[in-house]
Amino acid sequence: MSKEITPETGITQKQIDAWKAEHGKVAALKVGGKIGYVKKPTRQTLSYASQAGAKDPLAFNEIILKQCWLGGDEEIMTDTDLFMSVSPQISGLINIQEAELVFL
Repeated sequence: MSKEITPETGITQKQIDAWKAEHGKVAALKVGGKIGYVKKPTRQTLSYASQAGAKDPLAFNEIILKQCWLGGDEEIMTDTDLFMSVSPQISGLINIQEAELVFL
């Protein structure tokens, strides 16, 4: 495996490993030959994005993407077509597990 993962962005496997050590899971968003790396959102980020998203649905995805962005082709955040293409994938950063409420 090459040390240089994406020559256009200069992101190496060493950098990805460092992000994983600092943030836990790291995901790659790939669209239109571009790639961006993101971490999972914090509860505070989700709260802020949810408040903004109540008034502007696109704001939720935009805030999550900006706050979770680690590196890569920033055009994903600035180009409307690329942003809209990755928007449906952003919810995948939030791992919602099934919970159970049991009265005792």
